[in-house]
Amino acid sequence: MNIEQLRKLCLSFPSATEQIQWGDDLLFKVAGKMFAITPLEPARVWLSLKVTPENFAELTERPGIIPAPYLARAKWIALESRDALSPAELAPLLRSSYDLVVAKLPRKTRESLMQRSSRAPADRRVPRKPNRRKSLTSRKRAN
Repeated sequence: MNIEQLRKLCLSFPSATEQIQWGDDLLFKVAGKMFAITPLEPARVWLSLKVTPENFAELTERPGIIPAPYLARAKWIALESRDALSPAELAPLLRSSYDLVVAKLPRKTRESLMQRSSRAPADRRVPRKPNRRKSLTSRKRAN
């Protein structure tokens, strides 16, 4: 998987954004929280992402996959090369990383993300009905 394929995949997740940080690292975030990091310049690692504790133990035993520098205590792994995992293995791990980060967000933030991702296109939105209870209360005050 190259950088453009990685960008396309990560940005396809609901409300995912990208940001260059720390000089030359491209971060993929959801609600301001990182779920994947890749350097834009040659570096020791090609990609870092969050995994479950079970996957962390399993994946770090494989060649070319190490505990991510500075992030290993939070169960992040680092791929030393693009060939460490096939695209078919990497895609679900990236989605899992995104899902793990979303699961740790505050409830209101998660709900807001869900609403944004499930909205109908603007031309297909159903108009809201006025709140009947509020209009009855207003009429009582007027009398």
